[in-house]
Amino acid sequence: MNEVLKTIQSRRSVRAYTERQVSVEDLNRILEAATYAPNGMNFQTWHFTAIQDAAVLAELNEKIKGAFAKSDDVHLQERGNSQTYCCYYHAPTLVIVSNDPSRWWAPMDCGCAMQNIFLAARSLGIGSCWINQLGQTCDDPEVRAFITRLGVPENHRVYGCAALGYAPEGAPMKEKKLAEGTVTIIR
Repeated sequence: MNEVLKTIQSRRSVRAYTERQVSVEDLNRILEAATYAPNGMNFQTWHFTAIQDAAVLAELNEKIKGAFAKSDDVHLQERGNSQTYCCYYHAPTLVIVSNDPSRWWAPMDCGCAMQNIFLAARSLGIGSCWINQLGQTCDDPEVRAFITRLGVPENHRVYGCAALGYAPEGAPMKEKKLAEGTVTIIR
């Protein structure tokens, strides 16, 4: 089997990380892979904001928790009021993927870029996980002001984030169980 297919089949979400930081070189490779993703008419209207500063990540988590605490959803309120909740699983790197929502293809472009991020990370031995919480809360005024200060364009919506880091040594990898009936071939 070729390396691309091996990487696709071996990628799993990682939800526990060591403190070891992703190197600048590897982060740049991952971000470059993101920019090579398919995108609507090659307009490249997306933006990638990478955070490796632990204090900034902790503050972002607190802003997201603040938005959750104001939610009508009891489950989100619990997360927002939790002392231990961390939406990015304490990963040392978080990449925010945003796009101009006036472009109808924005969510698809970001989805393709996220997949490239995950596959590039896996190929480099780096764990990853899709993080949705910032996409849910990016319209909260406090969250919006904070991410704008971080460099997310003001007119952008967050479509996903990628937590990146190294899984603890010996961490078990779940076996992928494929659901039946998800593929139809018409010949």
